[in-house]
Amino acid sequence: MLVDMHLHECTCSTDSFLHLEEIVSIARQKGLDAICITDHDSMGLRERAEAYSREIGYPIFVGVEFFSLWGDITAWGIDGIPDHRIDAQDFIDLVREKDGFCVSCHPFRSNNRGLREHLRDVHGLDGVEVLNGSTPLEENRTALRFCRELGLKAIGASDAHVPGQVGKYVTWLPETVTTLPDFVTALHTLETRPAIWTGSGYDVVTEF
Repeated sequence: MLVDMHLHECTCSTDSFLHLEEIVSIARQKGLDAICITDHDSMGLRERAEAYSREIGYPIFVGVEFFSLWGDITAWGIDGIPDHRIDAQDFIDLVREKDGFCVSCHPFRSNNRGLREHLRDVHGLDGVEVLNGSTPLEENRTALRFCRELGLKAIGASDAHVPGQVGKYVTWLPETVTTLPDFVTALHTLETRPAIWTGSGYDVVTEF
């Protein structure tokens, strides 16, 4: 399956210009099998997204992009988030306690919101965004190098805030799942590969 694992919806991410219905429409047009909503420090869209997902028969997995004291981490499979910034390791531990899945997103973007070299200092992180659609290519390459070094899962994601970004980079999984618990399990147990939108379909990256 192909899933965009990092998307912002305007209800809870005030820097986004995307409505949920528009995100789903674009994702379907591009052949994506599911989307993830990972709003900034909020899971407030969860109930609405789950209801809309059931209504249209299309998987929408709500996670979060949490701004830890060392940088942004996306996570799925947790019930809520701290009401203030905490250490990256403390947040990772919280996710692990719930058997969730967490990813260092855009770790080397030059905006002081990535884990950067702290990737080597934390323990229990599951994956790294090696392709982030809002990050320059060279910074993505550095993320890929660290991902290889640390033996973490390689994740592709658009980090879309506007329509043209949706689905730019996505993640490939070898099986299709339709529920959030199954999605988290698949991320833990199956191979993940980043994939790139070509204009007519997706090229799955097979070598790292």
